[in-house]
Amino acid sequence: MSEGFHVHGPESHHIEHEAHSGSSLAQQVAIFTALLATLGAIVSYQGSDTQEEAMLFKNEAVLKKTQASDQWNYYQAVSNKGHLMELASSLAAPGKADYYKAQIEKYKAQKKSIKMDADKLEAESKAANEKSEELMHPRRRLAQAMTLIQIAISLASITALTRKKWLFVMAVVSAFGGTVLWVTTLAG
Repeated sequence: MSEGFHVHGPESHHIEHEAHSGSSLAQQVAIFTALLATLGAIVSYQGSDTQEEAMLFKNEAVLKKTQASDQWNYYQAVSNKGHLMELASSLAAPGKADYYKAQIEKYKAQKKSIKMDADKLEAESKAANEKSEELMHPRRRLAQAMTLIQIAISLASITALTRKKWLFVMAVVSAFGGTVLWVTTLAG
């Protein structure tokens, strides 16, 4: 039955003090890393969302370009029919020439309508392509911001292992750079 003494060595006292201290480096690094992981998840989500939206616009541009190409092919087919009617008109008997001339006018009117549709589809394709390119610029900046945040997390992890405060300072600088890049991307 010992009501004895409990003796601490100097290293035990230091470890116990660090564990209970709210300002220990390990605790700061852990909180910092958790915050960076949260920020990284947000930046990553925004980057992915932006990339998906850019791809949707790129797909829309390709679809509209294909539809415009189809219209131009149709325009060419109608144009060929008109040329055949011109040839038939010049070879036809006088009573039949009027029929062919009416067909020529019909094909000319169709070509105008088809050309308007093709031009409209090309303009839509160009607009969608421009929107896609516009969305790719922030995605690149978000990827750069995420890279800096990941570097900060890595440096903070190494800090926890080595207890080198200069590494923690580097982690903070990297995190600050990533955060600034993220915020300026959102604002711009």
